[in-house]
Amino acid sequence: MAAGALLLLGSGAQGQKRSLAMLDQLEPGSWELREHGESSVTRNLCIGNGRQLIQLRHQGIPCRAVVVEDTANEVVVQYTCRGQGYGRTRVRRETNGLIQIDSQGIVSGLPFVVTAEGRRTGSCRN
Repeated sequence: MAAGALLLLGSGAQGQKRSLAMLDQLEPGSWELREHGESSVTRNLCIGNGRQLIQLRHQGIPCRAVVVEDTANEVVVQYTCRGQGYGRTRVRRETNGLIQIDSQGIVSGLPFVVTAEGRRTGSCRN
């Protein structure tokens, strides 16, 4: 593992890419993210690739990222979205359809913290 390699996330991004193979092995489709804690917010996402889970609060924004950890069952990525904020996300795989996510950072000038369990619930609906 070569820590510190750069990767760009988001559409049209170019740059050196790290493996992040664990995220590529997650099953695409509809995922339910159930946040832990008092609020217990549940969100449904349609993902085509597990890499979309890295930027939960900065989706669709091209960001510069550093892969901090990249193992068979866990990845940690720190990212900065110029003028939009930044974050650090940890995704731990239990199975290819069940994950744990911890993410925190700044979006729109305000801090965020997300601790959630993600479960694949089937195919995406149109």
